[in-house]
Amino acid sequence: MEAAPPIYAIKGAELSFGTNQLFSNVDLYINAGDKISLVGRNGSGKSTLLKVISGIIEPDAGEIFIQPGVKTAYMPQEPDFSGYKTLRDVVLSGLPLNGEGQEYKADMLIQQFDIAAEADPATASGGERRKAALAKTLVDSPDILLLDEPTNHLDIATIETLEKIIARFQGAVVVISHDRMFLNNISQTTFWLDRGIMRRNNKGFSHFEEWQEQVIDQEIIEQKNLNKKIEEETEWLHKGVTARRRRNQGRLRRLYQLRAERKEQIKQICNIDLNVEEGDFRSKLVIEAKHICKAFGEREIVKDFSTRIIKGNKIGIVGPNGAGKTTLIKLLTKRLAPDSGFVRLGKNLEEAYFDQNRLSLDPKKTLWQTLCDKGDHILVRGQYRHVVAYLKDFLFRPDQAHCPVSALSGGEKNRLMLAVSLAQPSNFLVLDEPTNDLDMDTLDLLQEVLSDYEGTMLIVSHDRDFLDRVASSVIYMKGDGSIYEHAGSYSELLQKLAEKPAPAKNVKKSIQAKPAPQPQTQKKASKLSYNQQRLLEVLPQQVSDYEQKIHETEQQLCDGDLYNTNREKFEKLSAELVKLQKDCEAAENQWLEIQALKEELDAAN
Repeated sequence: MEAAPPIYAIKGAELSFGTNQLFSNVDLYINAGDKISLVGRNGSGKSTLLKVISGIIEPDAGEIFIQPGVKTAYMPQEPDFSGYKTLRDVVLSGLPLNGEGQEYKADMLIQQFDIAAEADPATASGGERRKAALAKTLVDSPDILLLDEPTNHLDIATIETLEKIIARFQGAVVVISHDRMFLNNISQTTFWLDRGIMRRNNKGFSHFEEWQEQVIDQEIIEQKNLNKKIEEETEWLHKGVTARRRRNQGRLRRLYQLRAERKEQIKQICNIDLNVEEGDFRSKLVIEAKHICKAFGEREIVKDFSTRIIKGNKIGIVGPNGAGKTTLIKLLTKRLAPDSGFVRLGKNLEEAYFDQNRLSLDPKKTLWQTLCDKGDHILVRGQYRHVVAYLKDFLFRPDQAHCPVSALSGGEKNRLMLAVSLAQPSNFLVLDEPTNDLDMDTLDLLQEVLSDYEGTMLIVSHDRDFLDRVASSVIYMKGDGSIYEHAGSYSELLQKLAEKPAPAKNVKKSIQAKPAPQPQTQKKASKLSYNQQRLLEVLPQQVSDYEQKIHETEQQLCDGDLYNTNREKFEKLSAELVKLQKDCEAAENQWLEIQALKEELDAAN
């Protein structure tokens, strides 16, 4: 059977801005249903390439093919919301001009993303604006969906919702993102734009680092065989990828040790009276909070929370937007007084507070002057470093030391802000959303610096992969005032929360408890059980029934007057449609899992 032709293709594309050539001889193709991560160093031209695919920019040279009738939707990093009164208007603007009667699609997405539909785009939060931009891009069911940094300013719950939407999305998706876990979860193909060259790997982003290392190693072998000097760019990449990874193995072992220590600390804290002066805890104490509560009006932000934070702890704080993460940091650092309970800080704390939105850089100063007004050395965590050597730690070339700040790219400014803030003398770092708008190079750098940091840290972040690599424990704020700390990674916390039984469903819980040993039994079984065989036969019909009901519900929602004449019925049908889609997806996944198991058993026999 011949493979279907691509729905979009570029051959021999070239693009330059003045004397700066972004890429040359780029070939790429997109198939229907492809889920693609587009990666590359900051400034490599990823966003520009996305604009070329969307048709906003034409390349200087090259051929473009797009199948007739294929619809493309593009979400830029900074969407324009001017001219819209509400966020619902933003979403509706994504429908075609003849889209009367399809408003239900906008309202469904507003419901899925939990968008404040009547909010003014000019005053809405960054997260609300991002959700509205995503819904606008999705609302007309495009054949190719182009997303440039879609997870910026989104909380973890919304990122996970977006992952599910992309998994169900029938069209092709091309995504630029710094969120590694997001790319791992949604991509099946990787485009790597590297020094003007496009490379393709028919595997998802989870395989990128291994592939990247293989490509770089092969380049070095080829260049050595040709008796050529390894070019500086390739050497930098090699050091940044392979040597860094070797160092990270030691850091990973240290992180596991820190998590084990924090787990033991939490056990001890739970078993001791917080009023008692514990010698070991007291000597290493950074923060002690006892039964703190905080409310704004009738809304409880923190409800009876106690903890002790010890020297060397690296604690991530997670939760949905508006849960009160920044408020908790202010309470724990005594910037804000609790309504009840108390907070005590350890002695001799030197705090450095990092929030990139609060830092400012003088565009007229050079990088050297920004770090060091006088002389050529800077004091960094008790050691004097030459300014140029310190800048090299943050991926700056020596010749950039005397460049003005105004000449830096956005990613380079972020790196310089990190260099400035992390040079401050401190043994206690407070990082409020440090990963927002950072490219992957800078995220790698921040991870390295924080892994080597010997002090104590509080980190608020929505970047799950970053927290997995840095945090020794995670404080989870549900949003209702309740707070829970897990000594381990965010991924482990997520798994633990998913395994927690719902308290009000005792009957269902007892029924579900019996099949728990099944995974072991299934591994040893030589054939499917009767129930599995039966499900394999009946699930396809169930999926078909769900699809029919989904179609019928969509037909009812297509009635253009329904929303105005019977809003209650419209909302009921919208909720039913979302449930039907979820049930249909669950049935499809269950059939796929059993079919995969059957194929494994058949192969083993």
